[in-house]
Amino acid sequence: CNIGTVCAPAKPIQTRHDVLPLPKRLMRPFTRFACADWSGAKGSRHPGIALAVCEAGNKAPRLVPAPSGIWSRQAVADWLLAQDDDLLIGFDFSFAPPMIARGAYLPGDALPTSAKPFWAYVDDICDDVDLGAASFLEKHHRRHFYFGAADGVKSTFLHWRQCELLNKNSSGKISTVFDAIGASQVAKASFAGMRFLNHVRDHVAIWPFDPLPERGPVVVEIYTTIAARAAGVAKGRSKIRDASGLDDALSALDSLPHTPLERYTDHATDALLTAAWLRKTASNPQFWTPTALNCEIAATEGWTFGII
Repeated sequence: CNIGTVCAPAKPIQTRHDVLPLPKRLMRPFTRFACADWSGAKGSRHPGIALAVCEAGNKAPRLVPAPSGIWSRQAVADWLLAQDDDLLIGFDFSFAPPMIARGAYLPGDALPTSAKPFWAYVDDICDDVDLGAASFLEKHHRRHFYFGAADGVKSTFLHWRQCELLNKNSSGKISTVFDAIGASQVAKASFAGMRFLNHVRDHVAIWPFDPLPERGPVVVEIYTTIAARAAGVAKGRSKIRDASGLDDALSALDSLPHTPLERYTDHATDALLTAAWLRKTASNPQFWTPTALNCEIAATEGWTFGII
């Protein structure tokens, strides 16, 4: 396997990474499905977080009420740790930075070379409130992140994981954890998410870093645009902001109409729609065994569920 290429060797590859095996269980049934629309914003309460859940069958997903009315990242972790059933839950942040293409997460810095120790490193070095990670970008490893023209040529900061490169070939647009400007940037959300993963890793399986257990909750990385495309939402119009649009999209995923919401925010509709999408697609074996996913990628970069 050549570093920097996407490949699926027949035998486990030997590299300097702490390589984990591919999941022994390729797929399994689930009884509930959830999606958390995530936020990397500073502070301890985040209107940008929404959590939706649905059961097997065709009943519409519903929003899970947030403690005190607004979710914190820690409250989402507490909620997840309280679940002990066969729950499949998706989070919309990158579970690790790119590793394969450059051979290191942050070249030139002495860091772990596989995802789980890297999560622990991010968690240990950041003291931001509510599992935040802004200091990771702004202070501890500033030179790796693009915050604006003063940093130089933006293209030199744009690096992607192997699953993102595949998604780029199909969708034409991808995000990178090194771009820290703009409303659509995923940098702070992803590194905050890595702190979150470090807090829940001993209690839930995180795919594909862990083999699928026979029972219990499983966490996957999702990209809400994939769910929107699967629900028939036109390219360039991924966000749903009204009741009829949401019901049309849910219907395309074999879901009954939803209970009307007080407010139709991007966060709420993304969470609801993606929970329904997970329910519809969780039994698709291709999603659990992407052709390009190998043991090195599974241990270092992870994979976005739904990219095949």
